[in-house]
This record gives sequence, structure tokens and C-alpha cells, in this order.
Amino acid sequence: MTLAPDFDPRRFLAHLTRRPGVYRMLAADGSLLYVGKAQNLRRRVASYFSARARDAKTMALMNVTSRVEVTVTETEADALLLEYNLIKEHRPRFNVVLRDDKSYPYIHVSVGQEFPRFEFHRGSRRGAGRYLGPFPNAGAVRVSLQQLQKLFRVRNCTDSYFAQRSRPCLQHQLGRCTAPCVGLIDPAEYRRDVTNAIAFVEGKDRDVENDLAERMEACAAREDYEQAALYRDRIKALRRVQAQQVVSVGGEANLDAVGIAGPPGAKAVALLMLRGGRLLGSREFHPRSARGTADREILAAFLGQHYLVQPAPAEILLPEKVEGAGPLAALLSARNGHVVAIRHAVRGRRRRWLEMAAGNATAAAALRAAGKAGVEERLAALARELGLSAAPGRIECFDISHLAGGETVGSCVVFGEDGPVKSDYRRFNIRATEEGDDYAAMREVLERRYRKLSTGEARLPDVVLVDGGKGQLAQAISVIGALGIDVTLLAVAKGEGRKPGRERLFLAGRSRPIVLPPDSAALHLIQQIRDEAHRFAITGHRQRRSRQKLGSVLEQLPGLGPQRRRALLKRFGGLQGVARAGVEDLARTPGVSRALAERLYDYLRDEVPVSQR
Repeated sequence: MTLAPDFDPRRFLAHLTRRPGVYRMLAADGSLLYVGKAQNLRRRVASYFSARARDAKTMALMNVTSRVEVTVTETEADALLLEYNLIKEHRPRFNVVLRDDKSYPYIHVSVGQEFPRFEFHRGSRRGAGRYLGPFPNAGAVRVSLQQLQKLFRVRNCTDSYFAQRSRPCLQHQLGRCTAPCVGLIDPAEYRRDVTNAIAFVEGKDRDVENDLAERMEACAAREDYEQAALYRDRIKALRRVQAQQVVSVGGEANLDAVGIAGPPGAKAVALLMLRGGRLLGSREFHPRSARGTADREILAAFLGQHYLVQPAPAEILLPEKVEGAGPLAALLSARNGHVVAIRHAVRGRRRRWLEMAAGNATAAAALRAAGKAGVEERLAALARELGLSAAPGRIECFDISHLAGGETVGSCVVFGEDGPVKSDYRRFNIRATEEGDDYAAMREVLERRYRKLSTGEARLPDVVLVDGGKGQLAQAISVIGALGIDVTLLAVAKGEGRKPGRERLFLAGRSRPIVLPPDSAALHLIQQIRDEAHRFAITGHRQRRSRQKLGSVLEQLPGLGPQRRRALLKRFGGLQGVARAGVEDLARTPGVSRALAERLYDYLRDEVPVSQR
């Protein structure tokens, strides 16, 4: 141990409380190494200083621990929340850290409208309407939306498109919409379809089938046999979907089964999601963990970090018992508004779900290991070609995108030992540089990127790659040299005919370009990184150009201020919707008088081409 001179473990433990709380292991420089929670602080912290044999992870932790600090809480649930917040903020290197923070997708239903819309949604759920889900991935949402259109013929078009219709669209011709936009269905009847669609997603298939049968019999009783046949066909379609996808799990239809697999330090966690008696799919996670971390500790960390952010089902199945499952279940029950049970000793169908989750985790770990091995091979090949002493652990690549010099955007993409690090991607809107000056734009991007990083605020790359030739490399050498940063600088220029495989590499300090064979693993890595930087820059440029074009057209009309522009764009869903609107529709927008609507109508007819309306 490397304990601080002023830290006496015996004295510290003698005065330590037995109440619940959180303890923090600190290094000599004050950095946070590990955060843990305990129902009894004295007992838990004392176990780290006992003479009993410890696992490899604990031994490595104690070898660099300088002192221990604690925070006492009222309950173990409070300690669990504090532990989660500290791990999220500091990401200590000896803790299990869940790196996949991507939100789950939902189906949003605009129930406040006369004819509600069903649409894909990801992000905050604070807006008005009903949110159905969560779903494990976007594909599961799109499949469900297609089923809802086929079975219940609910609309999924945007509000602006819906408001502009004068005749049924193609979706109605395909039998996937009842065309409420032109009044082909009564609002009450459409609402009934919406209710059934929601019930179907929630797994209440029996209620849906009974309602459709009741409507079919009512139509037959009044001799409306054509409509009765439509309901009959919908019942048959519903039963076909049930036969293909519905999975019987007894009384508990809402559950998650968790599996874990993989080598030490590279574990994969798979989450199998069942909602409303329907298997939605699985989602895989790759939490960061130190070597020697037990599976049960990874599972416990996953449960806290995942379900304290995402909604929890009624039941969570685990392959083994984890510490703190009881307090966590009570906390999740209070936060979700329903009882949440965490179980590990299960049989029958639940055991099969756990086995399936374990199989998914095994497959995810194998795929990640294969992909990581490929990245490591390419990084090693790049190190050999550039004459580096070790494979680079972080590469940052820069590219510039513009159209005739306008709306210039710079991009920075980051690749690490596991491939792309998308959370570290950055875009830069170029403002101070003269239009069309690629060299000055590259210089501005590099200065803005590394001015702060040079002070130690973030991790510096091992290799900086710029898209271009000697001119771009000269800008990188000038900026990096002025900041005193020690990195390898490399430029990649397109070869003859701009064809892949003919690229030339310019390495700082070497006069002649490097030309790698087309089958070189190092060249393939450089091409992948460069293409990703190019894609990221072009996407940013197009978004900026679109915003500029949209703003410039409306901003040039006198009397149309920011509030009125926002109201128009919100009402009609964008510039195209505004351009297609008539004078009467424009005048219904809050703040837009009829006179202004007429001027706007005439103005847009001159400024917006017919092909873009």
C-alpha cells in the first residue's frame, strides 16, 4: 500500500460509523480510484485492510490507494444513488462503468390531437402525448409501426403533411391508413383504432381481438357486410402476427433477462427485453471494468447504472445473486411506480430466457473481440509503417467541407483502441477565415481544438491525421509546434484519379511521401478514419447550409420577425410547408395578419422554386 503519512487505517476504522454510506478510494495525487457503497461502512472498509486473501482487482486497487474518505447517508438506497452519481461524474478506473448511454427509442402517440399520430421517438419524454416502449433498438420500433399501420391503419404522417391533404395519399391506397386527413373515418372510430393499437403494443391482444369481433358483429347486424369483412380480415392478420411473434411467459409478460459473458476485462452484458408478452429483441452493453472484477460485481453495477436512468420492467432476471439487489429493487419500485422484482433462482421459461440472454452475451463478446483484434492489427501495422515505438492509442483526424467556399465546417473524428470514439467527435463552424481558404480553415480548426488540450484539460492524441497534402500538413506543423505538443503529424492526399488505394501519406519530418500497397492494413485504417472525418464534415456542412438557406429566405421579408418565423415553421413543419400553404392557412398562424400573409404568399412564389415546394 502507498498510504499517505497522515492516514492511519486503524485509527480511521476505530472511529468509522456502522451506518450506511459511500466510501471513496483516493490516489496520492487526489484522483478518485474507486467508489463503493455499504450498508455498514466500518465492516466494508475494514475488509480492504484485513489480512485475508484478496482478489487481483482489490490488490491492485490497494497498491495505489493513498487514503479513504466516506460519506454517511440515511439509508442504503441513498448510498446507492450517491454511488451512481459519483461514478457517472468521475468514472473511476477501478469501478465498472457502463459506457453505452444511448437512450432507448419509443413510439410516440399524439393523443391530444383529434386524429393522433404514431411516430418514432428518441430522447426526452417530457412532451405531450403517450410514449410506448422502450424498445431495444430502432429496428424494433419500425417493425412495430409497420404492424400498427397494417392492423389498425393509424396515420404516421407529419402534421404539416396531414393539414395540407386534399385527397387520400398512397398509404390509404395500400390499406395502411383510413385517411382521416380527408374525413374518410369518423373521429370516434379512429380513436377506437388508436386505443386498440396502444393495447396491442402493451400486449393486450385478447382485448383487441374481442373489440374487433364486436365491431364485426355490429356491422353484420346492420347488414354492412363489406365493413364486417374488413374487420374479419384484421382479426385474421392479428392472429398471424400473434402466431409469429407473441411469446407466452405466463402471468409475467414484462421482464428483462440479463446475461454476461466474455474474457476478463472485456465482458459483454446482454439484455433480453419482453414487453406485453412479446419478445422485442436484445441489446448488448460493454461496460468498462478492471481485470479481476467478478461477474456479480459487473451485474450489480450494470443494474444500478442502467435502471436508475431507464425505466424498469416488473421483473429483472439475473444469472446469479448480486449484492444490494433488495434495496435496489425497492428503489426502482418507488421510482417506476410499480413493483420491481430482481430474481436469480428461476426455472422453466424464465430459465430459458436467461440462457438465451447468456447466448447473446457470448456472441456479443466474440464479435467485439474479433473487431478489437482487427483494430489492434491495423494500429500495429500503422505503427510499423510510420516508425513508431508503439501502436497509437488515439488518433484524431481533421477534414474541411464547404460548397464554393460557403458555410465551411471543420470536423474532428477520434479513433481509439476499440475503434471510433464517437462521443469525442467535434464540429467547428468556420467564421474567422476567408471563404475558400482551406489552409486557413484547417489552421483555425487545429488551433481551436488544441489550444485547450495543450493545457492538460483533456487527453492528447498520439497521431494527428489531416485530410490533404503538404499544404495542410504545413498548417498542422505550424499550429502544433507553436503549442509545444509532442504528437506524430500525418497528412493523407488522394492519389491519381482520386481512387482508393492510390493515396499518398506525408509524414512530418520526412521529405518523400509514403505510398502503401492497396492491401496494406495501415492504409485501410487511414482510409476508414479519413472517410469518417469526411462524412462527419459533410453532414455538418449540409445541416449548416440548410439552416442558412431556410433562415435567409424568410428573414428577407420585412415585417416577419423571429417570433412569427418560428410560429410559421412550427405550424407548417418547415419552409416547404410554408411555401405550399395558401393565404388563408398562413393568416391562421398566430401573429400573421391577412395583409402579411398575402405579402408572404407572393414573396415565396418568387423566391422558392416549384420543385422545392
